[in-house]
Parts: sequence; structure tokens; C-alpha cells
Amino acid sequence: MSVQYNPTWRYSGNQMKRWRTKANVTREELGAAANYAPDTIKAMEQGVRMPTARALDAADELCHAEGLLSAAKDYVKAERFPARSQDFMLVERGAISLWSYETLLIPGLLQTETYARALIGDFTPPLDEETVEQRVAARLGRQDLLTRRPPVACSYVLHEAALRDSHVDNGQLLHLLKMGRQGNVSIQVLTFGRAIPAALGGPMVLLETSDYERLALSEGQSVTQLTDDPKVVNSHTERLSMIRAVALSPAESAEFIERMVVDL
Repeated sequence: MSVQYNPTWRYSGNQMKRWRTKANVTREELGAAANYAPDTIKAMEQGVRMPTARALDAADELCHAEGLLSAAKDYVKAERFPARSQDFMLVERGAISLWSYETLLIPGLLQTETYARALIGDFTPPLDEETVEQRVAARLGRQDLLTRRPPVACSYVLHEAALRDSHVDNGQLLHLLKMGRQGNVSIQVLTFGRAIPAALGGPMVLLETSDYERLALSEGQSVTQLTDDPKVVNSHTERLSMIRAVALSPAESAEFIERMVVDL
């Protein structure tokens, strides 16, 4: 998968590099002035990371840009969602039903703020603090879908491995129990002992829009695919149906999570 650049980040970073080069300022010097590692300055100049206000101001002063670099602060903003997730987030807003299977992480709509911040803050390569806060706020904002009127039917199957993640604390487990008591939210646990080959294919999401269009989301380590291809949608539907059939029932799942709360 090729790197997806934010054009504003890339332009601002390129201008920062041009001014730095013209003024014979090294990345090490700029990094020291802005309190960033040289590799971080390089990533900003390439548009891979957002040029921060601190870096732009430091570059403006060192390179005698007379405010031309600092002016970019008004236009450079952290993206609310990673580039590869943006299409899905737009479709998710208009969903009338959502089926999800997650293997390793608690789904975003069920995350507490503490868990979300731990995951996003532990991202590799590291994100700057502003981007972390933007993405945490955006993730929590998505959760309005669970309490929307009319209700959106949401069905989740969580592999036990997701519940055993080191970032999951009692607060997150109790939040799952709370959300599972909502009439429109179903939460099932697929325990290690009940896992079947169909559960090894990775996480997936099935969505139905207000126009009754059905879409499937497949996620990998570096690739995300959102499609309305009937073959893919049907394959995901069959696989998720098999997983739901062998997972603990919602009531059994609640008891399983309650026992985890006691043991944690």
C-alpha cells in the first residue's frame, strides 16, 4: 500500500524544507530548536507527519521567513481519522445496521476514552500529541451512533484475545457490560475454546445504509478495503454468521465478562 499524503501537510513540509535548505539550517539544528528528533523533522518535511505549530514557528525564526512559515499554522490541521479509514467513517454515519467481528482489539464504537487514548498514543510510528487528541475525540464522537434515534442495530462478536489485550482494564470491561444492556446492541464473546477456522480470517464489519445498500469492510495490517461487491459481502456474511453461531450468547458473554472483571 502506498503512503497516503495529506496535501496541506506535504506542501507546508516542503516549504519548511526549502526555507531550511536556503538558510543552511540542518535538520538537527531545527530539531533542537523545536525539541524534535531529526527524523521527525524529516517526516514533517515529507508530509508523512503533520508539521506542528512548534516546528513551523521554530523554522520561521531560524530561517528568517518573516512569518511566511508560521502562517501555515492556520491551514495545517490534524486529520480526524487516518486516511485509509475516512471512507468507512463517512458510510458508518448513515448506517442503519452494523455487524462486527474483532479479533485483537475492542471495536472503536465500544471503547472507553482511556482505552482509545492508550491505543492511539501507542501508535507506530508515533503520533504528535495534537493528532492523538484529535483522533481520540473523533473516535468518541463516532459513538453517537449507538444512542441515535431511531436506534441503529449493532451486533458485535469479540474474540477472547481482544478482551485479554494488555490495554483492557476493568473500566473497559464494565463499559462493554453497560453497552451490552442497550436494546439495540448485542455483544458476544468467541472464547478460545470455541474458535473455528472461519474466525482466523481477521476482523470484518458489515454495514447496511439507509438506502439498504450493504457494504463489507476488511482490515489488514496495512490495507483496508470497503466494498459493495456482492461476492465479498456474501462471503463476509456467511463467515460472520458461522462465528456468531458458535460464540457465547449475549447473556453467556455478559457472565464471561463479569468473571473477567472479578479476576482482573
